Amino acid sequence: MDPVSLQLGTKNLWSLLVRLLSKDPQWLNAKVKFFLPKMDLSSRSKAEDATQGVMLQLNRLYTQGQATWQAFIHCVCMELDVPLDLEVPLLSTWGHGDGFPSQLETGEESQPESQLHHGDSWGCGAGGGGLKRPHQSCGSSPRPKQCRKQQLGGYEELAKRYLQLLRSSAQQRYGSRTRRPGQPLAFHQAYIPPILQWSRATAPFNTQEGAILGDPKAEDGTEASILDLFNTKADKGPRVTVLLGKAGMGKTTLAHRLCQKWADGQLDRFQALFLFEFRQLNLITEFLTLPQLLFDLYLSPEAGPDLVFQYLEENAKGVLLIFDGLDQALHPHSSKDTAGPEAPSPALALFSGLCKGTLLPGCWVLATSRPGKLPDCLPTEAATVHMWGFDRPRVEEYVGHFFSNQPWQEAALAELRENRHLQSMCAVPAVCQVTCLCLYHLLPSSSPGQSAALLPTVTQNYVQLVSTLGPRGHPLPESLLGLSEVALRGLETGKVIFSVGDIPPPMMAFGAALGLLTSFCICTGPGHQETGYAFTHLSLQEFFAALHLMASPEVDKNALAHYVTLSSRWVLRTKARLGLLDHLPTFLAGLASRACCPFLSHVAQRDEVWVGARQAEVMQALRRLATRRLTGPKVVALCHCVGETQEPELASLVAQSLPCHLSFHNFPLTSADLASLNNILGHRNAPIQLDFEGCPLEPHCPEALAGCKQVENLSFKSRKCGDAFAEALSRSLPTMGSLKKLGFQDNQLKDGVLLNIVEVLLCLPRLQKLDLSRNSVSISTLLCLTKVAITSPAVRMLQVREADLIFLLSPPTETAAELQGASDLQGNASQRKEAQSRSLALRLQQCQLRVHDVQELIAQLQEGPHLDKVDLSGNQLDNEGCRLMAEAAAQLDITRNLDLSDNGLSVDGVYGVLSAVSMCQTLAELHISLLRKTVVLTFAPEQEEQGGIQERAALHDGLMRQMPCELPPHSTRIRLTHCGLQAKHLAQLCRALGGSCRLSHLDFSGNALGDEGAAQLAQLLPGLGTLQSLNLSENGLSLDSVFILTQCFSTLQWLFHLEVNSESQHVVLRGDRRGRDQLAGGPLPEFPAGARFSAFDQRCIPRSICLRQCLLEPLSLTHLCETLEKCPGPLEVKLSCEVLSDQSLETLLNHLPRLPQLSLLQLSETRLSPRSPLMLADLFGLCPQVQKVDLRSLYHTTLRFRSSEEQKGEYCGRFMDCALSREHMEPLCWLLSKCEDLNQLDLSANLLGDDGLQCLLECLPQLPISASLDLSHNSISVEGALCLVKTLPSCPRVREASVNLGSEQSFWIHFSRQEEAGKTLRLSQCSFRPEHVPRLATGLNQALKPTALTLTQCCLGLKQLTVLLSLVRWPVGLFNLRVEEPWVGKAGVLALLEVCTQASGNITEISIAEAQQQLCLQLEFPRQENPEAVALRLAHCDLGTHHNLLVWQLMETCARLRQLSLSQVNLCDTSSLLLQSLLPSLSELKTFRLTCSCVRSEGLVHLTSGLSHCLHLEELDLSNNQFGEEGTRVLMGVLEGKFWLKRLDLSHLPLGGSILPVLAPRLRHMTLLQSLRLSHNQIGDTGAQLLAAVLPWLPELRKIDLSGNGIGPAGGVQLAESLALCRHLEELMLGCNALGDATALGLAQGLPRHLRILHLPSSRLGPEGALSLSQALDGCPYVEEVSLAENSLARGIPQFCQGLPLLRRIDLVSCDVDDHTAKPLAASLLLCPALEEILLSWNVLGDEAAAELARVLPQMGRLKRMDLEKNRITACGAWLLAEGLAQGSGIQVIRLWNNPIPPDTVRRLQRQEPRLDFAFFDKQPKAPWGT
Repeated sequence: MDPVSLQLGTKNLWSLLVRLLSKDPQWLNAKVKFFLPKMDLSSRSKAEDATQGVMLQLNRLYTQGQATWQAFIHCVCMELDVPLDLEVPLLSTWGHGDGFPSQLETGEESQPESQLHHGDSWGCGAGGGGLKRPHQSCGSSPRPKQCRKQQLGGYEELAKRYLQLLRSSAQQRYGSRTRRPGQPLAFHQAYIPPILQWSRATAPFNTQEGAILGDPKAEDGTEASILDLFNTKADKGPRVTVLLGKAGMGKTTLAHRLCQKWADGQLDRFQALFLFEFRQLNLITEFLTLPQLLFDLYLSPEAGPDLVFQYLEENAKGVLLIFDGLDQALHPHSSKDTAGPEAPSPALALFSGLCKGTLLPGCWVLATSRPGKLPDCLPTEAATVHMWGFDRPRVEEYVGHFFSNQPWQEAALAELRENRHLQSMCAVPAVCQVTCLCLYHLLPSSSPGQSAALLPTVTQNYVQLVSTLGPRGHPLPESLLGLSEVALRGLETGKVIFSVGDIPPPMMAFGAALGLLTSFCICTGPGHQETGYAFTHLSLQEFFAALHLMASPEVDKNALAHYVTLSSRWVLRTKARLGLLDHLPTFLAGLASRACCPFLSHVAQRDEVWVGARQAEVMQALRRLATRRLTGPKVVALCHCVGETQEPELASLVAQSLPCHLSFHNFPLTSADLASLNNILGHRNAPIQLDFEGCPLEPHCPEALAGCKQVENLSFKSRKCGDAFAEALSRSLPTMGSLKKLGFQDNQLKDGVLLNIVEVLLCLPRLQKLDLSRNSVSISTLLCLTKVAITSPAVRMLQVREADLIFLLSPPTETAAELQGASDLQGNASQRKEAQSRSLALRLQQCQLRVHDVQELIAQLQEGPHLDKVDLSGNQLDNEGCRLMAEAAAQLDITRNLDLSDNGLSVDGVYGVLSAVSMCQTLAELHISLLRKTVVLTFAPEQEEQGGIQERAALHDGLMRQMPCELPPHSTRIRLTHCGLQAKHLAQLCRALGGSCRLSHLDFSGNALGDEGAAQLAQLLPGLGTLQSLNLSENGLSLDSVFILTQCFSTLQWLFHLEVNSESQHVVLRGDRRGRDQLAGGPLPEFPAGARFSAFDQRCIPRSICLRQCLLEPLSLTHLCETLEKCPGPLEVKLSCEVLSDQSLETLLNHLPRLPQLSLLQLSETRLSPRSPLMLADLFGLCPQVQKVDLRSLYHTTLRFRSSEEQKGEYCGRFMDCALSREHMEPLCWLLSKCEDLNQLDLSANLLGDDGLQCLLECLPQLPISASLDLSHNSISVEGALCLVKTLPSCPRVREASVNLGSEQSFWIHFSRQEEAGKTLRLSQCSFRPEHVPRLATGLNQALKPTALTLTQCCLGLKQLTVLLSLVRWPVGLFNLRVEEPWVGKAGVLALLEVCTQASGNITEISIAEAQQQLCLQLEFPRQENPEAVALRLAHCDLGTHHNLLVWQLMETCARLRQLSLSQVNLCDTSSLLLQSLLPSLSELKTFRLTCSCVRSEGLVHLTSGLSHCLHLEELDLSNNQFGEEGTRVLMGVLEGKFWLKRLDLSHLPLGGSILPVLAPRLRHMTLLQSLRLSHNQIGDTGAQLLAAVLPWLPELRKIDLSGNGIGPAGGVQLAESLALCRHLEELMLGCNALGDATALGLAQGLPRHLRILHLPSSRLGPEGALSLSQALDGCPYVEEVSLAENSLARGIPQFCQGLPLLRRIDLVSCDVDDHTAKPLAASLLLCPALEEILLSWNVLGDEAAAELARVLPQMGRLKRMDLEKNRITACGAWLLAEGLAQGSGIQVIRLWNNPIPPDTVRRLQRQEPRLDFAFFDKQPKAPWGT
């Protein structure tokens, strides 16, 4: 009996177990292999029978340890059909820890010797076995030296035996796998290679960059692609290849595949191959040498390991080391390089030494890794290969091999092809395998189409896998939870390899039974081995970890959110733990799907409410992530998570939260990534822009974007996208209907692929831009692209420049399908029509085009559409190519320009180009600069197009009549600058230029013509026709050449201007620069260049010569003047030099009398001597034709002359800032006295001072000044002002003098031609002291004529004013005094009246305005007594009080007072009592005004009492006072008995209610009343009816103002009837009343014939009323002002037939005036010759109205202002107004604020015409009427 059975005492149980397992030896072998991966089963099976073999295998399992034996027993009970009577004792005896005797618990040291002869397994993934090697101590060290010497003879033999051992071990490992019963094909099925793609410059010799390796359709293509991995360009140094791929792409499988191929002899270039996994190397804590790594941890040689290693070193080129899972390497190596193979180091350091070549130099290293941050130890020259998984053909091939059964194979492929989402998931090989496993179990029991529907997400694939693999399709919840707990614990601790004690036996059995776990032998160091267990794939471990979080009651649901995080995809290698939780959130999201709720409920053994709460936590965490701003990798991770949830609401939230511009930078993206992104974008409403920059992309991933309608802009900038990517993109893009811009930059595409993608993409309906920059393109391909651009109706521009390749498109009018469906004839017609309608810009810069290329290009362009611009700069066309393009330009219909710059053109080629373009009808400019390598031909539209422009510019027939019927042909500008041209070239150039009949501008600047060339040109210019300009700048010309060119004024009719600047070598001859094109600096929008008003050509344009920065010596000036004597006139001469000597100035002035044609002489920026003012003043006597001398700062001099035809007139002299002092005054005045009529003399800003002023004033009577003398800014003080006052009596022609000694420093004296009857003297800020007042009075007393004196802020106090009034005494006349001082506003009425008592004459007028701080008095001399006042004064002879004394004094001085005006005063009771006493004595008082003032009720009683005695009043103004209704009623008593009243103003008083009935009867008796103002009193219709009854009793009424009184149509009609009876009415103001058309019709029927002013703004008038008024006004001879503003007149604008001869102002603001009424309005305005102001703002006038107004502007001679604010005038209309304004010299401003005119046009317009005002505030003050 077996000893073990004896010890256990379970003989019967043991024998039953042996008998059971003998029935299925294959199953037992598989389990033994699982639990004992290092055991060789084949060696023992042949030596023993079946029963003994089973017993031996059970014994080995038993002796392995308690945990292993318990897990095995659980496997037996779980997987095999065990009778219940056997299962119970098995589990009860051996299924728990207490059934295993301690004395038999042995470890590896008790293993039988036969087991130790078998090696460990370095398997991974689904691969189970490991590499086997003979037993040797893992800690073996190099042999002693004597042993080495003994084995030198067998050096090669040892190596050969070791290499054979390596290969046989690999063959044994990869050749002995057997298929498990009941399972589909796994490892033995044909290997399907994933997509491999080289990165950047690491492509193999025979593969272009971006090529895809491993064509699945090739019969033997797999091996070829694997061999390409080792064809890198590194001939020397380390040969390192890094294979990058995301999880599940098959990196580990490929590593094992290489081992298998090597074992089969297919990688014959390698003698030795070693495979290591970093997840196992991480378990080694000891430092190792390279021999220990190779021999102790992989496979030891039978003998002589040091000699074998030496052989490997010497033959390193044949050694391949594969390191799988570089991203899982944990231990950072030292920065110090490994010294040699003898030095122990960490595993990563050994890897670094191998990569850098310090260890085993010359060997091949292949590392696999997930993408991310790779270790620094990798050399920069390492080759990088991306592994992309499967494309669609590979997926189908994998599925075809997986299902060997033909029916199931077809069914599986059908399921796959019908489900596009399932296909995208299967792009990941690991997921593809899981899907196949699921389909394997689902297909037999499902109808077609249902199986794939059960696999909508990756998570549900795993759920289905676990469900179908479980016993009878229902996995045990306890087993699932237990295994999931192991998975989560491993991820959290960074463990992916588990020992036998880490997994409980039941869980181990469960994992082994379902194939969820794999086992292998691991070494933790030399001599230390054990069995390791791992999930078949890391993603499976992540799935189980997520399952534990979702289903375990031990996990709090609130903790779930901490696991829902997004990874940035950058794996940090130096972290202490691996990034193992990257996909955990994805599985959590997948399990949160509603479809997973039953599965989770089964696993957790809880109801669905409990499960739903946990799912909701995950969903809420995802919602929070959706609203954050995420980077590109996290966006992709979130899309995966949301896709797994299958929640449309969450997908919509994520889609709407994405930014409109979504960028992805520098991380790899697969088809699955883009598919998940596309899935989310399908829920988005707004368009989005996707940018992929620097991202490695799977070649076929664009197929995942198919059907995405939300992408408007799509950009790929990466050198990692190749031809296959482009082809896939071209297949997907036609389904993206919203795509507008596509960028496919920085990709090395083949020519054929690039052409294919262009042809496909140009058919996209909404594509606007296609960017294919940085793709190397051959010239032949480039010409093909130009042909595509020419023939494609959507292309608007093709730009190619070095690396740039850009198409700009606009959607075609017809789709390609429509064009193809039409007949050939119709298609050709459509294409011709399309070619005519579209315009193409072609830019082929720096493309190395040659002459033969340009010939082909010309042939293409001749068949193409209109060309907007053609740019061929930077090519190699040379002279012949440039000539060919220039010749073809005339036929190519280019609308803008042709650029041939930088093409190697020489001087000889210039002649050819000139000859080629000489007859080109559309050439506008040719610019050639050989120095700057510029050759540009600019074209203008043909005559037909100009006619169209003319038609657009002709806004109406009236404007067209002012324009030429035919437009002149456009002019041509030829610029040959910096071409090295000399005088010898001119003859040939002029012959080439002579063929052009439209040459207008010729530019020879920057050449070397010299004086010889200038002289030759002067002879040749007449043969070139009529030019507009000739530029000879920078040609080394001297003044002699200038004199020669000056003679051309006589020989060239077109020459008007010669400009020379010696310093900048600027020499330009120009013609007439009239026309708005030249003035504005460029052509106008949509307006013909030749169109201008006929009146513009009637001006006489002077010729001018401008010499700047020239050396003007007397000899040169003599030569110049002699030359100018022969020039026709009028002539303007502008000179400029640094300093002009007195001798030169004298020479110039002496020649002026011999230049009668001279109209202007200007010396700008030219310094003159201090003596020059006297020399220029003498010019008035020397040269009779001089009109004006203007000298400023001795630096700017302007002399203006009158022509011989003009009569002698006024002279003007200005000598400003010329440092003139007292010593200059006498000689200057003596010289100026010779002038017959000196109109103005300006001596401002000099140094006269008081002495110079006194000297000038003494000479003033001898100066023949007739207008003004300006002495401002001459440092004059108060003494000078007093001197002026003293001198005035001696100057009879002085009419006004104004002095301001404040900051303004102004000093003006105005004259008249005859003696003035009176003088006005204004003194401001003169700071008079008390002693100055008597001197001022003395000066005033000497005046023999009446004088008006204004003193403003002259420090004249109350006392000084009293003294002045007492001292001023004239024999006879009136003296007007105005005092403006701050104290006037504070003194009060009483104090100011008290001042008046001291006047020495009779005061006839008193005006007090406290707000203006102003007191105005008029005194009459000599003083006379009024008898009535004397009698009244005697009645107040009681002088006991100050009041009576003041009244008595005022009665004496104011006895003849005619006007008393009080404005803005505070009339106290004392003042009102004073007026009550004073007013009865003022028998001559005619005018009393009290406005805007405050009076108490008692004061009103006093005031009324006083005024009631003034029966002879003619004017009474009580407006704008706040009296209240009671006070107003009291004041009405003033009107009693005022029969002589002529002017009454009661505006802004409360006259409504009961007061107007009191007023009306009193008005009836004022039969002499001429002006009645009752505005803004709100009298309403009732008051209007009362007034209407009174008006017939006012026969002399001339002015009436009833504005703002709330009068409606009822009152208005009655008023109109009464106003018709006022035959003398001149001013009628009824605005701001709702009168309506009925009132207007009434007014029109009886409009007074003497009417001058009609104001009806805001009166609710309509077209009918306005037309009736205009008809009534038509022909009125006296009307001066009409206002109909703010009425809806529309087309009721005033239209006149006879006109209004005296109309000066018309106001039509905001009257809805539009273009339809523009023409009749303009015609009506023409019939008003006296118009000065036209207000048309805030209307709807457009360009048509502007054209009409511009047409009439030149004919309105007195117009000063036109307001067109806030209308609809565009740039075209503004230009028309500018032209019309140019003819209206008297117009001061045209307001154009807030019209739709671009800012740049505004600036151009203002430069041409400053009187156009576009500002918000009106800069131009309104001029008073009549000025």
